[in-house]
Amino acid sequence: MVRGSHGGGGLSAPPQSPAVPVPVVIGGDIGAYALLRAFHDRYDARGVVVSRLESRAFARTRIADVRIADVENADALVESLVALAHEREGERLVLLSNADWYVESIIAARERLEPLYEIPMCSLEAFERVSSKEAFQADCEALGIPVPQTVPVRFVDGQPAPDGELDSLTYPVIGKASSSAEHHYAEYQGKKKVQHLVSRAEVDDLLARIAGSGFAGTYLLQEFIPGDETQMRSLTAYRDARGTVTMICTGRVLLEEHTPGTLGIPAAILTEPYTDAMDAMERYLERVDYRGFANADYKRDPRTGEHVFFEVNPRIGRNNWYATCAGADPAEHVMADLDGEERQQLRATREVLYSVVPLRLLTRYLLDKDLRTRVVRAAKRGIARPLHNPADASPRRRAVIALLTLNYRRKYKKHYPEATATGH
Repeated sequence: MVRGSHGGGGLSAPPQSPAVPVPVVIGGDIGAYALLRAFHDRYDARGVVVSRLESRAFARTRIADVRIADVENADALVESLVALAHEREGERLVLLSNADWYVESIIAARERLEPLYEIPMCSLEAFERVSSKEAFQADCEALGIPVPQTVPVRFVDGQPAPDGELDSLTYPVIGKASSSAEHHYAEYQGKKKVQHLVSRAEVDDLLARIAGSGFAGTYLLQEFIPGDETQMRSLTAYRDARGTVTMICTGRVLLEEHTPGTLGIPAAILTEPYTDAMDAMERYLERVDYRGFANADYKRDPRTGEHVFFEVNPRIGRNNWYATCAGADPAEHVMADLDGEERQQLRATREVLYSVVPLRLLTRYLLDKDLRTRVVRAAKRGIARPLHNPADASPRRRAVIALLTLNYRRKYKKHYPEATATGH
């Protein structure tokens, strides 16, 4: 039975036994809820979510306390975490996050936070290497892992300075920041997580707007790999302190989000085992000496049949519930690592349909009839919906989650009314 087909209050729970982990997760999105739910399901652990507001994902939740803090300010976030740890002295606090900029803030303050929390995360050096899509490209090329043609653009004295010939690009191209953590704070008109650009004029216009924002990082212009979003793939992995990738799960993206702030994030995934991608990611994580959760985006190139890798994120990913339901429980792997338990690698292969959107909406965007049939068949076994939690199902919360799910109809009608061959 797939965990997650039907999803209280914010009352504080009594202190838990020191043997019971208390997950403290920074960020209030669906991925943060799914991670806390995994801990609650596995250890009956009531966690804490630290967020700038009580998001709808955590409305009236019973599985976590909601702590409001200025999480966008690194110093304020660290102070809030220190205060929280002192309030819950004697409890086993495990610090996690599902956003690059929060992970970076935690790692940068590790010396201050580590006496108070267990932090199963990579070093700052590894974070910077993984977060840089340029460094990722170089590492993949050294390992023989396929990556798209890319032109990096730096910004010098407020002007774009391409590291390569823009005229060498074949349109359309994809535009995205080399570091999501740096780009998070940039503000400019038309900002999107991922840009789809069809001409040199669109590229020049975008780069001018980014330059005007004062952004001082690197922006990437990348070859577009043909095919719609059903050719996209997702991979979730965990590498422990011993250097073993103890869990790894892959899936086919069925539908992506299309609002400007969430563009490119999977909204539905069908788990499928891709051995070549798993092997590639294991080699990559070893090369950069990584520890903790990692989430990779890649795409099948119909011209070659190869899986082309775009990036690895130093976090578990918003859609991590698909891995949990496929048999790769993130809570279990974190705690095994922290307890020094030696584990062999688990490659999750169970077919699971993960979705945050209504089934009818999802199937409307599946142009491949055979794939649509597979998805409907998988749905009959149950849909992995992270927010539909039987242990967190007060009537008022269920109403909020139902409205949140139905609201996707409005979003897609506005931002992606009809399926296309490119997904754009």
